[in-house]
Amino acid sequence: MYSPQIILEAALNGLMTGAVYALIALGLTLIYGVLHIINFAHGALLTCAMFAVWVAWAGLGMDPYIVILPLVPLMFALGYGLQRFIIGPASHGDDGNILLVTLGLSIVLENVLLATFQSDTRTLDTDYSFQVVALGPLLLSFPRLVGLGVAVVVTGLLWLLLNRTDTGKAIRAVAKEKLGANLVGIDVPHIYAVTFGLGCACLAVAACLLMPTFYVNPRIGGAFVLVAFTVVVLGGMGSIPGALLGGLFIGVVESLCGLLLGDSLGQIGIFLIFIAVLLVRPTGLFGARA
Repeated sequence: MYSPQIILEAALNGLMTGAVYALIALGLTLIYGVLHIINFAHGALLTCAMFAVWVAWAGLGMDPYIVILPLVPLMFALGYGLQRFIIGPASHGDDGNILLVTLGLSIVLENVLLATFQSDTRTLDTDYSFQVVALGPLLLSFPRLVGLGVAVVVTGLLWLLLNRTDTGKAIRAVAKEKLGANLVGIDVPHIYAVTFGLGCACLAVAACLLMPTFYVNPRIGGAFVLVAFTVVVLGGMGSIPGALLGGLFIGVVESLCGLLLGDSLGQIGIFLIFIAVLLVRPTGLFGARA
């Protein structure tokens, strides 16, 4: 039997881990909400961002949290370029082609990383990687606490962008009715590329928050994106608040299952929830029916 303090501590640490899951899911749900496709390259792009953080730390001595400043615009530019000049033209307007293109892109990126960095696992060591913050009798991981705060801020900024700016209004218009948006003069291919860039920018932030406590290898992104898919399904496809709340909930479930069942079975609760949501409410908590 575990004491209430240990269970509460595990739940809070899971909540903070879930915040990073939410950031990864934000990019996934944003791209789906506008382009209406599943981005199979999401995991490979996350891996690229994580390796970029490691290179900046190992080669330039930059703190992972400082790397957010240059990496976010770089990943936005990468995402914009991929959608505008590769994914969009190669798909020829067919959603099925987009799925194949992003799947092929994922394979290419993973193999480029494998050829460049080999299959070795890499970590980085900072002064705060294992630092804890005392909250009364509870001990909370400092990097995960930072992750929670940043995830809430990024979600809020993304919501403001979508609801309070002309670009955000254009994104929502394209998501609602592509043909109508095109008729009123909105550059649909540009909006698609901006949306894909924003999704990649979310991955940049997530990578900087992950690296102080996680490792990276050329295939690590797939593990995180598998959880992110569950978060998106739970929160509702295309829902920004759903991605945040779904990520926090999934983080708590994973942490408590790991505590009660052992680390090797920690993710079993995630996939049980995934199956249950598909059976009971396929649209998710905040998703709308088609």
